[in-house]
Amino acid sequence: MERFGRVRETESHFVGALELYMEGEQSICLIAKYTFTCCSFKSELTSKQLWQSATRYGRVECRRTNFSYDRGQVGEKFVEFCVKKREDLEACQEKSNQMLLFLLVICAQIVSDAFANDNLQVAYQWNQMDFNFSSASHRDSAIKSGMYVPSSVVPVGIEVQTDRLFITLPRWKTGVPASLAFINMNETFTRSPLLSPFPNWQAHRFSEHEPPEIVSPFRIRADRCGRLWVLDTGIDDLLGENKRIVNTQLLIYDLHNDNLLRRYTFPDDQVKQKSFFANIAVEDGQCDDTFAYSADLGSPGLVVYSWKQNESWRVHHNFFHPDPLAGNFSITGVNFQWDDGLFGLAVSKADPEDGFATLYFHPLSSTREFSVSTRFLRDKQLAMNDSAIYKEFKILGSRGPNGQSGSQFLDQLTGVLFYSLPNLNAVACWRTTNKVYTIKSQGRVYMNVEDMQFPNDIKVDNQDRLWVLSDRLHQFIYGELNPNDINFRILTADVTDAIDHTACDTKPKTLPDIITKLGDILRPQKAPTSGTSSQHPTTILIHTFLHIAIYFIAAATFM
Repeated sequence: MERFGRVRETESHFVGALELYMEGEQSICLIAKYTFTCCSFKSELTSKQLWQSATRYGRVECRRTNFSYDRGQVGEKFVEFCVKKREDLEACQEKSNQMLLFLLVICAQIVSDAFANDNLQVAYQWNQMDFNFSSASHRDSAIKSGMYVPSSVVPVGIEVQTDRLFITLPRWKTGVPASLAFINMNETFTRSPLLSPFPNWQAHRFSEHEPPEIVSPFRIRADRCGRLWVLDTGIDDLLGENKRIVNTQLLIYDLHNDNLLRRYTFPDDQVKQKSFFANIAVEDGQCDDTFAYSADLGSPGLVVYSWKQNESWRVHHNFFHPDPLAGNFSITGVNFQWDDGLFGLAVSKADPEDGFATLYFHPLSSTREFSVSTRFLRDKQLAMNDSAIYKEFKILGSRGPNGQSGSQFLDQLTGVLFYSLPNLNAVACWRTTNKVYTIKSQGRVYMNVEDMQFPNDIKVDNQDRLWVLSDRLHQFIYGELNPNDINFRILTADVTDAIDHTACDTKPKTLPDIITKLGDILRPQKAPTSGTSSQHPTTILIHTFLHIAIYFIAAATFM
């Protein structure tokens, strides 16, 4: 391949070194090397993610890419593409300039997400989960008997109510002494506190004559009426013998005294052969007329429970099923395939016009978000008439490539929906007042390959603080956890801080302040030397266009 020419453009923090080559008589190839330092500030964006953004918007046919994958850096990206016919150097230079301009626009489109402050802070963390046993001898005997195997205990769900943080610890394997526990945050002075069983040790004790009160819950929900809703799968040793101890049940506790208020077992006709209930949402607008929604991911469906009527019914819809094109997961080098159906649930506050909330939902193996008014779920006769309510379920939009989401939660004060993105080691958000659900309208709240490996549950407490649990579940299921590593984390931040400078920010922004902030970041760190030549006209054009693009992007994002 014969070298044909070279053009170099340097503008602010964007550097593009363009080399043109002739290959035979048929085509001219352009090899471009770019460094996008503007996108690396306070950001976990990677070259691969930047390239995915470019190809999502773009018109570039890429023949070869080589990414430098540095955590917290965009790094360098090499792009090779071909001009389809022989052209002279001037024409090729023009195409090179167009390529630079295109990539600058891409960087401007994602720069608002790079502003995300990643304000979540680690509140608690553990290498392994340990318990507040009554004595050292009690702990030793539990280990010797196999009742407590530290490597078998993995947190999956969380909930916060006043001064207590509740944690579910499903019985994936044998050796889980208590599957629901809590820590008293007012009495905790360490980042790795011991767990106390909820409501007590007796509730988790197996005996020859009867099952424990609580077997194996995955998710829980504390309502505004002082009740804790526990969705218990009833299955022990899930990854081993997979023994069903009791049928799927709802356990509702009074958090004022921790007494069990009610136990409700799902009827046999609402639990299918492959059923597995792993998530719950509660509509608690009226304490005496509360509804609980339980997601069945194994045999996709939704079980609606009425507190007032003390009965339940099962709802079916095609939107509950997994997307066959979204079953591949790849997290920190672990690749696996899941076909899980309905999973993420979140309930809005009631619409003042009709008194009904909106249920937002998605299957785990899907990149789309859906919604339905609870008006069509709370009426048993209407909810079970599939054809009558089919069109009342709405498709909101897509989270984009690798946008499979697990748990989610809606902050009713701000109207912001928070959701996990396991493939991306991230938590994201969407403002429900937004008319569109697109990649641009969604914001990145926190992304970190270390702290956010498999974000598994999300909650907002009554003080409007966001809480996120990450637990490296993929490594636990498909490998093993290193007991010397920090494997489990609970992160938190005020909601207003978490969404600050994201697409979900509800606070008004002054546009000149945004432009000033962007200008500070894009301004060259070193002044040009006296020998530096004057700027190329294309450079000036790119610089001008970038600031115009940033102006309008900022206006669309923040106003």
